[in-house]
Amino acid sequence: MNVRVRIAGPCDAERVAPLLDAYRQFYAQPADPGLALHFLRERFAHHESCVLLAEDDEGAAAGFVQMFPLFSTVRAVRTYLLNDLFVAPVVRGHGVGRQLLAAAAQFARANGAASMSLQTANDNAPARALYESSGWMREQCFGEYTLALS
Repeated sequence: MNVRVRIAGPCDAERVAPLLDAYRQFYAQPADPGLALHFLRERFAHHESCVLLAEDDEGAAAGFVQMFPLFSTVRAVRTYLLNDLFVAPVVRGHGVGRQLLAAAAQFARANGAASMSLQTANDNAPARALYESSGWMREQCFGEYTLALS
C-alpha cells in the first residue's frame, strides 16, 4: 500500500479528528468527535504540536502521529514526545505505522532534536512490537511518575 505522509495544518483538523477520536476510544475514552476536533484546533492555533498525516492513494486519511516539542535540561537539547500514533483499522498491517514513525524521526532530526520518546500501554503488544522493530528502545534507567491535577 502506498501512503504519503505530510505535515498537517489547521485546514486538516476535520480530517484528522476522526482518527484522534478513534485513538482516544482505543484508550477507553468515550467517543467525542467534537472534543477531538476542538483539541486539534487548539494545538494548531497555539503551534503546540506537529501532526503528521498519512494519506492513501485516494487521499483518504490512513493514520496520524502527533508530537510535542520538549527540552532536556540535563542534556541541553530539544526532544520530541511522540504522544499519539494511530492507524485506521482498515489499513493496518500495510506499513502505515512504520512510515509514520520514520517520518516523525525525520521531522525531529530536521528540527534539531537529539531524541524522541513515547509511551504505550503495557498490554499493547502490536504497538510495542512495531516500536521495537523500528529501533525504539525501552527505557531502563528512569522510572516514570505522574501526578493527577484534577
